[in-house]
Amino acid sequence: MVMRLNASGRCGFVKNTSDCNMEDSFINYIHVAFCLLPPNLTPLTVTLCVSVVTALLTSSFVLVNSFCPNLSAISTSLHLSHTVAGVTFLALGNGAPDIFSAMAAISRPHTAGLAVGALFGAGIFVTTVVAGSVALVKSFALASRPFLRDMIFYMSAVFWTFVILYRGTISLGETLGYLSLYIVYVLTVIISTIIYNRQKRSLNTTVQTHIETTEYRPLLPYSESTRHILLGSLNPIDSGKWRRKPMKWKAFKIFKTPLEFLLLLCIPVVDPDKEDKNWKRPLNCLHLVTAPMACLFTFQSGAYGHFMIQGQFPLWLLFLLLGLFLSAIVFCTTTNDHPPSYHCLFALLGFVTSALLISGAASEVVSLLHMLGVVLTLSNTVLGLTLLAWGNSIGDCFSDITLAKQGYPRMAISACFGGIIFNMVFGVGLGCLAQMFETHAEVQIEPEGNLAWVLAASLGLSLVFSFIFVPLRNFHVGKHYGVFLLLFYFTFLIVALLTEFNIIKFN
Repeated sequence: MVMRLNASGRCGFVKNTSDCNMEDSFINYIHVAFCLLPPNLTPLTVTLCVSVVTALLTSSFVLVNSFCPNLSAISTSLHLSHTVAGVTFLALGNGAPDIFSAMAAISRPHTAGLAVGALFGAGIFVTTVVAGSVALVKSFALASRPFLRDMIFYMSAVFWTFVILYRGTISLGETLGYLSLYIVYVLTVIISTIIYNRQKRSLNTTVQTHIETTEYRPLLPYSESTRHILLGSLNPIDSGKWRRKPMKWKAFKIFKTPLEFLLLLCIPVVDPDKEDKNWKRPLNCLHLVTAPMACLFTFQSGAYGHFMIQGQFPLWLLFLLLGLFLSAIVFCTTTNDHPPSYHCLFALLGFVTSALLISGAASEVVSLLHMLGVVLTLSNTVLGLTLLAWGNSIGDCFSDITLAKQGYPRMAISACFGGIIFNMVFGVGLGCLAQMFETHAEVQIEPEGNLAWVLAASLGLSLVFSFIFVPLRNFHVGKHYGVFLLLFYFTFLIVALLTEFNIIKFN
């Protein structure tokens, strides 16, 4: 609508139209594009937008580095098995950028198409490009039952999402039922694992090996000073790794270092794989001040940062005083050498802080892509299936291909089909719950044009093909399977873009 007006009238339209107020982001990017930047600098606007989106997606993946260890520590503290932890906490850790991006998009009425495009687009990208690349790297045999289980549940989630789009609305009961699909999936994984382990024990195929490991211990006890511990734990650069790595890694590390320093300062990380569980007494005490402040100024785009209790006492000052009080107690009752018994609570604090920061970054990405769609007159769906889907899935692509090259192609292909079930169900389900909580009404999810149907049909076709082709090949996949999946994705992308620009029209 705004792009149809003359350049001189766009700023006034943006200021007087309520739909242009981006209350869910820190910056009103539409106001910046049409009121602060000159109209003849549209290419600069697009370049700045893509650059900031790239930076925010990078920050999301850097945040996952502190998100996942805390999730692992929480699952260890709760004594969860590796299987249950893998399909719950660790699935959340791996899919955090996708889930929070989808939640941020679908919880707003005008950007629901962005969530549909991102989830379906990422689904097609992972199940075709990533899975196809893994098959091209190494031919292998899939585990039949886990593959069929994951495919059936994923096709069920896609079909349910298609029904939601077709109806255009979803009620609270339907949302809870949609979310319960993943609970049924988790229970199926647990039951199948128990049955498999019983069969394995009955056949006496388990081999127990005892490996004695010797750990280096100094002859004389050595304890670092509090100042050295604080300075060392705030240094994001490992000097040994820095000397070994190539120049491209060093350049990217320099780009990430300021962000990593801020995250080290704000987010406590409990690592169960380390002997001391990553206990850094001075830094962890500082986290009791910085982490709650980061949560306060990030939650709902900083809406509570300037909140006054009874109009007199600022809320941020209350958080600061409580943090300083708790920090002083912990510092005086603990030592540098041994973590306290309540150290696992720092994992919970780190988890909440990371989740809010990832959610904030995802919200800004959604707002920026919405502005980019307005400037370029592109639908939210096409932006979701391209920029947002590629940005959220590129990490999965590299990690899964690396796993295949290292000799674990079965694990890589399982990650392709297993992880995206969690992303779709919780991305849509929790986003709908958030909008229901705010509006107290059924959620309206209206697809933007025919592109959403092209997305749903393409994802369904790719899944049906894999569901039929792989069992016919006796669960052996190789180069022919990989080439077909890659060709399928590029064909889908061409059809989707031609549909977006109305070159292909559907009645």
